[in-house]
Amino acid sequence: MNFNIVLLSLAAFASAASMRVTDAMLPRLGREFHVGLAQAASVITVFAVAYGVMQMAFGPLGDRFGKLRVIGLASIGAAAATLACWAAPGFDTFVAARLLAGGLCASIIPLAMAWIGDVVPYAERQPVIARFLLGQILGLGGGSAMGGLAAEHVQWRWPFLLLAIWLLVSGIFIVHASRRDPVPRAASGGRFFRQVMQVLAARWARVIVATVFLEGIVVFGALAFIPTHLHLARGFTLSDAGFSMLAFAAGGVAFALFARPVVRLLGEVGLAVSGTLLMAAGLALIAWTPHAAVAPAGCLVAGLGFYLLHNTLQTNATQMSPERRGAGMALFASMFFLGQAAGVALAGLLVETAGAGVAILVAAVATLPIGLGFARLRTLHG
Repeated sequence: MNFNIVLLSLAAFASAASMRVTDAMLPRLGREFHVGLAQAASVITVFAVAYGVMQMAFGPLGDRFGKLRVIGLASIGAAAATLACWAAPGFDTFVAARLLAGGLCASIIPLAMAWIGDVVPYAERQPVIARFLLGQILGLGGGSAMGGLAAEHVQWRWPFLLLAIWLLVSGIFIVHASRRDPVPRAASGGRFFRQVMQVLAARWARVIVATVFLEGIVVFGALAFIPTHLHLARGFTLSDAGFSMLAFAAGGVAFALFARPVVRLLGEVGLAVSGTLLMAAGLALIAWTPHAAVAPAGCLVAGLGFYLLHNTLQTNATQMSPERRGAGMALFASMFFLGQAAGVALAGLLVETAGAGVAILVAAVATLPIGLGFARLRTLHG
């Protein structure tokens, strides 16, 4: 089981890096393809939309044909789509390849967490999920760093070639591991929407899904434009702006490494409250500080806060409907990434009218009622 989690974490790195690799590229993409920032940001939006929508297919497919097998095959397909990004001759083709890559990457993280939910008891699950998420966390920072570094050079497409190779190798190993998958397959996949309605019949499931949708809008709408803000308002090079996002990932790594004692100390409500306050403070620091050197500290604080809150949401999501865990996690991921797509689109409009700093500050304020409201409801839920 431990080796499978390592493989899934490696695939999660490529999935997360694929989503974030274009964040620090936005100014370069605007110049390269002669489009504005809001239009350039569509390469992020279409990836997130496809990621969210395709959960409707991958959740039931994972339950029916085996989660590891579906993850492996989709990873191989995502490798081909990412290679198409590398070779795309124009902006429209590039956007189409990003759409396809997002749809195929959609299988990796949600089905991996659903698989962990199948094989790990609930009492031990949160630290295991935190360790698995090291791949996703490092992918978020690593993708932005690669994108920023590439944006400063003539050959700016090389991250897509690297990610295509990573996805291909991960997918092949996971397909091989699926032959020894201990999780039995469902006798019948059923209809996704019927399964979703059964999951949503529980009030607590509706709270979790609504919270993660709003979290996606607020946090990742701002996150996509942090490198742009640091570049345009603080004078960072695109490579330095991308590398600053490694500090966001470092906050998540810190939580993952010490997840077990932190979970015991704070409990789920304490994690949600602490995470919300830290995330709001970190985003506000990024938006407000006039000193460029302070911005990475804000990213670190925001990253730690995000993973304290989001890991709590993820752990609760694995238990929304144990008998329909694939569909439940697909719904959770779908709402999270559709929220991201909406957030990037809304933030892009705000960035073009008021600036990226204002968009990030709005996100800092909006985070508070979302996270603290969830913590309050978690207390009442018991």
